[in-house]
Amino acid sequence: MSAPAAAPLFTTPLNALHIELGARMVPFAGYSMPVQYPAGLMAEHLHTRQAAGLFDVSHMGQLRLVGPDAAAAFESLMPVDVIDLPVGKQRYGLLLNDAGGIIDDLMFFRVAQDEIFVIVNGACKVGDIAHIQARIGQRCQVIPMPEHGLLALQGPQAATALARLAPGVEKLVFMTGGNFQIAGCDCFVTRSGYTGEDGFEISVPAAQADTLARALLAQPEVKPIGLGARNSLRLEAGLCLYGNDIDTTTTPVEAALNWAMQKVRRTGGARAGGFPGADTVLAQLDNPASLTRKRVGLVALERVPVREHTELQTTGGQKIGEVTSGLLGPSFDKPIALAYVDPQHAAVGTRVHAIVRGKAVPMEVCATPFVPTRYYRG
Repeated sequence: MSAPAAAPLFTTPLNALHIELGARMVPFAGYSMPVQYPAGLMAEHLHTRQAAGLFDVSHMGQLRLVGPDAAAAFESLMPVDVIDLPVGKQRYGLLLNDAGGIIDDLMFFRVAQDEIFVIVNGACKVGDIAHIQARIGQRCQVIPMPEHGLLALQGPQAATALARLAPGVEKLVFMTGGNFQIAGCDCFVTRSGYTGEDGFEISVPAAQADTLARALLAQPEVKPIGLGARNSLRLEAGLCLYGNDIDTTTTPVEAALNWAMQKVRRTGGARAGGFPGADTVLAQLDNPASLTRKRVGLVALERVPVREHTELQTTGGQKIGEVTSGLLGPSFDKPIALAYVDPQHAAVGTRVHAIVRGKAVPMEVCATPFVPTRYYRG
């Protein structure tokens, strides 16, 4: 009996452009996506760090929450301050299950008092939208936006390139945004991204995505960048990848995402708790000694790349954790990793061994980001 045929892959509005540019396409989150272009991962990574890279992230989920109760309703799903977020500002959020595990991480933007724009991960979007609809669909409208593409323009020259096409966009600061006409396209732009660099994410009607991408690629600073370099850039920036570094088995505190949970939602805050898994998450925040593992950054002391699922041991050979993301950092120029270890071995400077093909590779716990971030704060 033959194996069942794989489900056909979805394509983004830029599929024809990727093929025209010579991209190597791979399956990712149910989509056919460019992993790299002919220049290759290393060149694409370094170009983004030095100039500006254009990423197709149209596989991600976009939705709107609309209604006078939208902010309070959305806040009931996350350990994050939604209600007090001013109009025109963006914030990082975490959807949690009833055990405090992370269903997804996301970005949300306060468009108006009664409207929130949300971007969720591609592999999670169907489940996320169903979860949000089931939990708060009676309190506000949950409106998916499948007819929109999403592009990211990232790097120190991103603002220069984009301002040529959209004068005024350079006045945005990190985690703010607004509506802009770019090359005749109706765009919603936020100054944010997933590379650690300055840059922008641009939501655009799918029918206009190709026009927008070609206009951006016509700028001398801009080159197309694939998923491979997107991954190496985010890892150097110390940013979690959903499904690798965080998932439904990890809590925000284990994942070292305490910074994403504002005081108003914590014990003693004006709107403490009231989110799924609150008892677990607040107990961990209030008593860090209760943790059994913690996410850390690691740098290898030998030039041996250490990949995900690699076992970590003490220098004495006792298992203490596992790598969740790892590669040779193209800008950092050393093997780097994110991992979970037991809390006794989570302090910066702690030596551990990664077991790579039976050989112990010495690594050291280090602070993240591995490469300093360059977000534009004005």
